[in-house]
Amino acid sequence: MIKGFEHVGMVTGDMDKSLAFYCDLLGLSLHLRKTMANGTEVAFLDAGGGMLEIFAPPGGSARAGDLPASTSGVLHITFRVDSVDESFATLEAAGVEIKERPRAAVNSEVLDRVAFVRDPDGIIVELAERRHAPKD
Repeated sequence: MIKGFEHVGMVTGDMDKSLAFYCDLLGLSLHLRKTMANGTEVAFLDAGGGMLEIFAPPGGSARAGDLPASTSGVLHITFRVDSVDESFATLEAAGVEIKERPRAAVNSEVLDRVAFVRDPDGIIVELAERRHAPKD
């Protein structure tokens, strides 16, 4: 029934800051950006295998809060990178807020190294390096 992963939707308080983070720093490609009839901006970013849909309401939005461990929901979004250490160094040099520095992955059957940063709205973004990179 499912043909593949399509997109995940999120809300930002500042579309330009989000696009700078996700496109300029992480390398996602802007596929579409427009303003809807109600004044909300929307952008689709191609992440290679799925998209990130970002909404920016006209009145802005509050900073994201971390999800408590005992609450259902999405903890973070993860992007696969060639090198966690190199990607992390680039983000750190750009002044991105750090949550957790590069380390060995707990789920080492799938991932080799991971690191966690925050996007401009406080959403946790995981950088992940696969143990055995799949053939694209």
